[in-house]
Amino acid sequence: MIDRYLTPEMKALWSEASKYRAWLRVELAAMQAQARHGEVPQNAFDTLIARSAADPLDEAFALKVAEIEAVTRHDIVAFTRALTDRYGDEARFIHHGLTSTDVVDTAQNLVLDEALGVIITDVEALREVCRIQAAAHKHTPTVGRTHGIHAEPMTFGLKFLNWMATLDRDLERLHAARKRIQVVMLSGSVGTFAHVSPRIEEEVAQAWGWQAAPVTNQTLARDRHAEVLSALAIYGTTVEKIAVEIRHLQRSEVREAMEPFGKGQTGSSSMPHKKNPILTENVTGLSRLLRGYLLTGLENVPLWHERDISHSSAERVILPDATAATSYATRRLTGVLRDLVVFPERMLRNLNDLGGLVFSQRVLHALIDEKGMTREDAYTLVQRNALRSWETGEGLRDLLKADADSPLSDAELDAAFDLGWYLRHVDDIYARFGM
Repeated sequence: MIDRYLTPEMKALWSEASKYRAWLRVELAAMQAQARHGEVPQNAFDTLIARSAADPLDEAFALKVAEIEAVTRHDIVAFTRALTDRYGDEARFIHHGLTSTDVVDTAQNLVLDEALGVIITDVEALREVCRIQAAAHKHTPTVGRTHGIHAEPMTFGLKFLNWMATLDRDLERLHAARKRIQVVMLSGSVGTFAHVSPRIEEEVAQAWGWQAAPVTNQTLARDRHAEVLSALAIYGTTVEKIAVEIRHLQRSEVREAMEPFGKGQTGSSSMPHKKNPILTENVTGLSRLLRGYLLTGLENVPLWHERDISHSSAERVILPDATAATSYATRRLTGVLRDLVVFPERMLRNLNDLGGLVFSQRVLHALIDEKGMTREDAYTLVQRNALRSWETGEGLRDLLKADADSPLSDAELDAAFDLGWYLRHVDDIYARFGM
């Protein structure tokens, strides 16, 4: 991911030095279990633990690995040789009985686990902002739209409440995906445990509070990673849904809400008046990437026989980029919603802009329930007047009052055009969220 869309946590987490620290963590965890069973010298493990704590792997080590890999053309071989150079002869007991993918896949799970933890925290913060805005606008009237056309009255807070509910489901998926990759694979070449005992894998998993992969070949099955990318992609549709709504509300013709516009900010190089929804447009673009990463993740699942590395080059891009883009987009959207500029007066003006057409269903029900008209006759009466209102701009209530076929009295028309009727169950909806 380019620096423009990297949060500080993700930049540090997906650095080369961080990757090698994760590799070393796996190697030392396996070595600790092996030392416990007398398979490698305990003093060698103790020495490496002390030296790695005193001299943790850094960017200089990453450069050393790259220098060696330019010759070996094998990253794990370069890594183990660089460890010997850094920590001494005891490092020869590292990687005992393991194969490269044991280390790479298990370490990658460590990084993914931490990355998902960051993302979950970010999503929880976004949900909290939605909760705050939902409470603030619980009774702010606005017009609900279907197909982009005015439908019926609602409250602005219900938009945020709907987003909260979606984010709750996203969090469930993210937690499930995180659990799915909390697995350890230390089964050796082609997954037979020929050179490393299954108890080593099991003890490492137990120490981390993870699970040992029940069976593997030489790679960890990639459906796990596809599930992570799926959770991120689905979450991406949530942030895009929110972003698209804000973009629509900021349109000049609507102007019910808008992104914050900072002091000194400019919207156009040529049109000084412009205030563009650039933040939410940015979120929309990043969400498209997340769907693309999922496609690649799905294609990574079927590999040749017990192992190939066609997935490896793709994962070096899509896993850091997907998690980084998700975190960045979430924080950007959180800031937008936290500082959202809201125009309740404009909402009310837009609500009334069509001369009461948004109350047509209430009129329809009054004719059916209170006047005993058939649904077909009532619908024809209301639609005839509604279409005339569309065409002439006359108020629907005035047209109905003047229509000789309408049996509704002034009091009954007043009741049918009462905004409060449409908002009377808002408190009941909020109660479902404990609000």
